[in-house]
Amino acid sequence: MDNMPVGGVHPAGDESLVILQSLLCLLREKNLLSRADIEELTDRVAMRAAQAERDPLPCCTEATRGAAREMARIGEYVGHRYGGKHRRLG
Repeated sequence: MDNMPVGGVHPAGDESLVILQSLLCLLREKNLLSRADIEELTDRVAMRAAQAERDPLPCCTEATRGAAREMARIGEYVGHRYGGKHRRLG
C-alpha cells in the first residue's frame, strides 16, 4: 500500500525500483549473478543502512533503511524463484 499513487502521481524512485528488480532477476536468470551474490548485496545494503551516519556516499537515513528492506525482499523473491547455492559464511 505504501507505493500507491497519490493523486495519480507515483512516489519518487518507483521507476528506478522497477528497473532494479527487473535487472536483478534478468542477471540471475542468465546466471550472471548467483544467489550468493544477491545475498552479499543484501548484506552490503543492510550494513550501509545500519551505518548511515558514517556513509562516505551520504543518503537520507530513511531511504537507506527502505533500500535495505527492499533488497531483502528482492533477495528473498529471487532466491525462491531461481534457487541456487547460498553464500558460504566464514
